[in-house]
Amino acid sequence: MESQIVRIENDEWHTVQGNDAWRAALEAGKVLFFPNLAFQLQPGEQALLRPDIRDPGVRNISLNVDGSLKGAVGDAATQAALAVMIARFREQASALIAALLPFYVSALRLAPTSYRPTQVETRTQSWRADDRRLHVDAFPSRPNYGERILRVFANINPDGAARVWRVGEPFETVARKFLPKAKPYVPWQARLLEKLRVTKSLRSEYDHLMLQLHDGMKSDMDFQQHSQQETVGFPAGSVWVCFSDQASHAVMSGQYMLEQTLHLPPGHAYDPSASPLAILTRLVGRPLYGLDGAAGITRASTP
Repeated sequence: MESQIVRIENDEWHTVQGNDAWRAALEAGKVLFFPNLAFQLQPGEQALLRPDIRDPGVRNISLNVDGSLKGAVGDAATQAALAVMIARFREQASALIAALLPFYVSALRLAPTSYRPTQVETRTQSWRADDRRLHVDAFPSRPNYGERILRVFANINPDGAARVWRVGEPFETVARKFLPKAKPYVPWQARLLEKLRVTKSLRSEYDHLMLQLHDGMKSDMDFQQHSQQETVGFPAGSVWVCFSDQASHAVMSGQYMLEQTLHLPPGHAYDPSASPLAILTRLVGRPLYGLDGAAGITRASTP
């Protein structure tokens, strides 16, 4: 398997400029890896690097788009310091994406920024939620109709520990393996899930298939162990970027990470034909609307 990691040697955030090769690699599902692009902590922020700063009732600490902080414990000063640190990462991550992918900027939708102080190896989760299994991101309750999930990660581990991923085969290779095993999309079930508020909106056939790929990958232990894949350690002081709905990945170990998610609507990529929506549409042979091609969910049509 060709490596899915593209190494980029920039060591200063303001000097990064995109090029066509990097953009094509990213939109093909590869990971852009900046081994020397460190997110610098300010004086006093080292004290924020401790696992008990996270509310045990939540998975991660997050800074919402409106600036409100969720999931942290501590006094007002601690929470204010966390918000400042996470907001600074948001600004730098957004500027990085603007430099790499200027065509995206007008269409991108900002999502909450997260701080993940928990050690990956100690988390206890169900097999569906276990991100130590190879998967592509898809969310049961939040249909996105082909909207892309672009993520910027920074390892800020104070002890120098790497964040270790497994990175698997290209999206189309994975889709060809698991689509034949996918359960068929049933429109009335999608309507019922919305009515019962299991989903926040009507699940489209695209969202259904993405969930089938996600669950199929995670439940297939032979695939987890024997499919083509590479292990990469993202060292402390590094940054990496990928479309997490397209790059097959598993998070094996690490602690103390910042992450920024941005959403890109269908059709706004440099090469819309490389997206999971376009690939699944081509493999299935029909537009992946939500209601048997009815006009109710047009956002899931082929870009």
